[in-house]
Amino acid sequence: MRFRVLGPLEVRTDDGAPVKVPEAKVRLLLADLLSHDGRSVPVERLVEDLWGAGPPRDPAGVLRTKVAQLRRALEHAEPGGRDLVVWQPPGYALRVEAEAVDARRFGVLTGRARGVADPSARAALLADALALWRGEAYADFAGELFLQGTVTRLAEQRLAAMEEHAEVELELGRHDRLVPDLADQVRRHPLRERFRASYMRALYRSGRQHEALATYHDLRERLAAELGVDPSPDVAAVYQAILEQDHELDAARPRTNLPVPLTALIGREEATDRVAGLLGAYRLVTLTGPGGVGKTRLAVAAATRSAPAYADGVWLVDLTALDHPARAGALPTPAGVGTLIAAALGLTDATVAGPRGRPAPIVERVLDAVRERRILLVLDNCEHVVEPAAQVAGRLLAGAPELRILATSREPLGISGEHLQVVAPLEVPDDDADHAAVARADAARLFTARAAAACGEFTLDARTATAVETICRRLDGIPLALELAATRVRALGV
Repeated sequence: MRFRVLGPLEVRTDDGAPVKVPEAKVRLLLADLLSHDGRSVPVERLVEDLWGAGPPRDPAGVLRTKVAQLRRALEHAEPGGRDLVVWQPPGYALRVEAEAVDARRFGVLTGRARGVADPSARAALLADALALWRGEAYADFAGELFLQGTVTRLAEQRLAAMEEHAEVELELGRHDRLVPDLADQVRRHPLRERFRASYMRALYRSGRQHEALATYHDLRERLAAELGVDPSPDVAAVYQAILEQDHELDAARPRTNLPVPLTALIGREEATDRVAGLLGAYRLVTLTGPGGVGKTRLAVAAATRSAPAYADGVWLVDLTALDHPARAGALPTPAGVGTLIAAALGLTDATVAGPRGRPAPIVERVLDAVRERRILLVLDNCEHVVEPAAQVAGRLLAGAPELRILATSREPLGISGEHLQVVAPLEVPDDDADHAAVARADAARLFTARAAAACGEFTLDARTATAVETICRRLDGIPLALELAATRVRALGV
């Protein structure tokens, strides 16, 4: 059974069918029980809430009748529904899961959003939470005094979620579409300073600096006239930043040296989402798997997806430069790894100088440069230098609390806090699969796309499906092998 109170009271079965709850007092009883979030409501409280100063002659008996009517309505709609209304001295309670009541689900989603680092995921959770609202909470019981505290609390939580959603949308650079909604919220709630600050930022980023300054002056005048106070320091700081045209007010443009792929990433859609989510939960995520399985490509895709969460940039460090002593000039060392990281970050000798300008070990100088910054480092191909890479990663993570590292390696780095994510080969078609089944397999999708790019006349059809299936199975779904084979189709055919 599902209960909706973020708007007029509605009850639906698990499959979505509406449930009719007859008689006004029975609906009021249900609203009262729902407003207590599963806690027992004393009989005396229920009687007072339902009848006020004019209770019936036998209030406890009449209340039992209303409870029986509610149970019958729920049981008629769905077997077992009557058991949701339970007697628990000194009163009655409605016992349902949090997910079954939209108001409680709203709280779950907003709480989950506040624990997520990735702004895209946070924005999506807050949007899902706000979508549960269909109007004012308990809208058909607006005059009931006993519900006023609950209605006020829920309304405040809704406004706070709307403020948070606006702020994270700004963080993602979506200011243009925010301006009309924020204008409406400022009109409805002219003294709410978080709305006003977000509105000022959105206007400024949209090239409407004059309007951004004007809305601040409007707020200041209203606060002085109605409350005798000035705007908060946070809003005043936004106003001052607009006057100075501070670059920090500009729309989010994550800094990065990540390459822009020339081809679409095929068969890794869910894996990209999963790795991006792991970066919000763990400070070191290592993608492992055999050579050619696509660890680097997946890391770049996940890092690109996560880039808005890192104000100081996302930086790729290719450690294959330290693969051979002949190329690096010496055996791989932590200093060599640190030097490559410094180069990727664009650190000059001046920016990585030690205290008082004195030289310091390169890893320590890199640590000083990233210590207070929110950065994602992608350490690629760590298997070539796994021990020094592990030493450097451990040192940087220990000293830079906002740093995240995404590593690719055929073996784990083996340091505390590392979360391993195995990158598996792509799904291959089943033996003797038909044309449609072959076309759905991720390995076949990749091979077909690359073969079509190499030979514009190639298509996957009933004639070529068996050969494509054989190629994908013999190459074990390894993306690099499939791409190399696809380049030969023009000369050899499948």
